[in-house]
Amino acid sequence: MAAFDVQTLRYNSDGLIPVIVQDEESREVLMLAYMNAEAVKRTLESGETWFWSRSRQQFWHKGETSGHVQKVTRMAYDCDRDTLLVRVQQVGAACHEGYFSCFHYVLQPDGSVAVEGEKMFDPDQVYKK
Repeated sequence: MAAFDVQTLRYNSDGLIPVIVQDEESREVLMLAYMNAEAVKRTLESGETWFWSRSRQQFWHKGETSGHVQKVTRMAYDCDRDTLLVRVQQVGAACHEGYFSCFHYVLQPDGSVAVEGEKMFDPDQVYKK
């Protein structure tokens, strides 16, 4: 079987593809990020997630600063080839705010917002400015 060609994915005009990251065990959605072709290659080669930071305009190896890496267990793309779904074994928290999932703000029927889950670490201690 031929090796997968990352160029066959459909990237947006900025050369990026959205990536949904899901916990292997719980199937909880942990985060949404973006990869370019090189980040897809790095992820496939290393077995850990790599993304393209749109704000910093640089590669980002998840967990490089915090130690909270994502070990890839499965990568799939959708039928349009324009979105990736990556299942991971999450080490520690996925969210830079210290929560397991980035989706911890829950909109309530009354219009208020509740925070779901407990902080797993203090971001001020990990990401010293």
